[in-house]
Amino acid sequence: MANYNDLAELIFPDIKETVEDLEKRYPKRNLPEGAMVTRFAPSPTGFLHTGSLFTSLVSSRFAKQSGGVFYIRLEDTDTKREIEGSGASLVTQLKKFGVILDEGYVSDSEEIGSYGPYKQSNRADIYKVCIKHLIKIGRAYPCFATQEELAELRRVQEANKEIPGYYGKYAKYRNLPIDEAIAKIKNGDSYIIRFKSMGDHNNKIAVHDEIKGDLELTENDQDIVILKGDGLPTYHFAHLVDDHFMRTTHVTRGEEWLSSLPIHLELFDTMGFERPKYAHLPVIMKVENGNRRKLSKRKDPEAATAFFLEQGYPKYGFIEYLLTLANSNYEAWREQNLDKDYFDFKLSFDKMGVDGALFDIEKVESISKERMAYRKAADLCEEVLAWANEYNKDFEKLILNDKKFFTEILNIEREKDKPRKDYAKYSDIYPIISFFFDSVYNDLDMSNLDYTVMVNKNEVKEVPHDIIKAFLNDYMASYNVDVTEEEWFENLKALALKYNFTSDRKAYKANPNDFNGQAGDCAGFIRLALAARKNTPNIYFVQRILGKNKVFERINRLINNL
Repeated sequence: MANYNDLAELIFPDIKETVEDLEKRYPKRNLPEGAMVTRFAPSPTGFLHTGSLFTSLVSSRFAKQSGGVFYIRLEDTDTKREIEGSGASLVTQLKKFGVILDEGYVSDSEEIGSYGPYKQSNRADIYKVCIKHLIKIGRAYPCFATQEELAELRRVQEANKEIPGYYGKYAKYRNLPIDEAIAKIKNGDSYIIRFKSMGDHNNKIAVHDEIKGDLELTENDQDIVILKGDGLPTYHFAHLVDDHFMRTTHVTRGEEWLSSLPIHLELFDTMGFERPKYAHLPVIMKVENGNRRKLSKRKDPEAATAFFLEQGYPKYGFIEYLLTLANSNYEAWREQNLDKDYFDFKLSFDKMGVDGALFDIEKVESISKERMAYRKAADLCEEVLAWANEYNKDFEKLILNDKKFFTEILNIEREKDKPRKDYAKYSDIYPIISFFFDSVYNDLDMSNLDYTVMVNKNEVKEVPHDIIKAFLNDYMASYNVDVTEEEWFENLKALALKYNFTSDRKAYKANPNDFNGQAGDCAGFIRLALAARKNTPNIYFVQRILGKNKVFERINRLINNL
């Protein structure tokens, strides 16, 4: 009569290595006490999801701040969904956001570290060593169930209103005599390998989650598939083997995996492996029609990190936003540590929310504006140039034509205690400052400009063109921006008064028809001349950057169009 060893040798005749051999090949890491080994384990099935960036950011930060190791493992066992090249692309995008591996998968031709291979499809023999071990101890078996049998199983369970799955009395091949199993294999019958669970779904198990605390979950009783017909393992089993032999100490993953935890813990215990600690992160959510839902690849452009790269959100702004989702005390820390790098902040599990984090694009923009405002103009210039090189070649060309000129534009009201906060992303910059460039300004339509001024919040009036022309001619005659901004504006107010534009807001509000407008409206006419728009960066600095000749040239162009 055949035994489990005979069955294991029949299925895996070429596997000579043992679990003990693997333990020697992948020894425990020599790391300081408390150092964490964490991982990001994406599937090469498309773009880098915002939720995946969040998960990988948290994983990498815990490893880095504890003096540990953060590695990337490519989980490519689902060959039907794989998109060629997406694995390396994921690693590249992570790097752009400052999430950099210590070891692991870099591309199909490059890996770093001695605990690989880091691509699951290259680890088939390692999984088979462990599955062979489970067969030998009677905790895994070949299952010959056909698709028709499984469909009938589901129909019966639905009719009986029972928990679906392959377990207990519904596990038809669980207790098939070894001799019969061997005969079927020798006969060429198709099969997969299932784990033989010893659980009961009527029981509860106590588990601890680093974020959610102590929990009670339903015990696993499913005989899950651990080796598919293509010779590759399922996620459930591969993650067990990889996390053990890569010596992962903390598994940080989305909370959608919490329901699978009993399966994973039973697998670890059955193999005799030490359990890693689990931390199930809140899923990033969005509100739609008053209801919460996960960020959707199909519905939400912000679900893809590529969206933020293409739009030009600075990585430091976006990462800081994700850190506010990760830890509730991050914003308070930032307020007290404005001069520090955001990676100086120490993440902690007990400051993480247990509910889904709501994604807020307005907050992303607010944080990005705040951070961009305090960048030095020269540094911001290089950031914008790198972005434009990839996403806006025309803008790149303008910048490279005169980087000093562009840096001066960026520096308007920047390097001071309370800088202007005009830009939330690199793509905001060009529309705001494009008028500075002659190639853009010369193509602007000057024929339909708005020469109205506010009377009150509901009413405007147009200023007679002859008054605007007279004011602008007089302004050029007395032109002087080689004074302080305050002095320049005082001179402007004096000239505006000559043309019946008041600097007394209260008087204007009380009797707007007694005046042509307010002094600030005269600055607006200069804006129209220099930019063909009413809103620009500080017009005093705009003039200083353009220079007197260009300022006069543009003012005269406006006068000729009045």
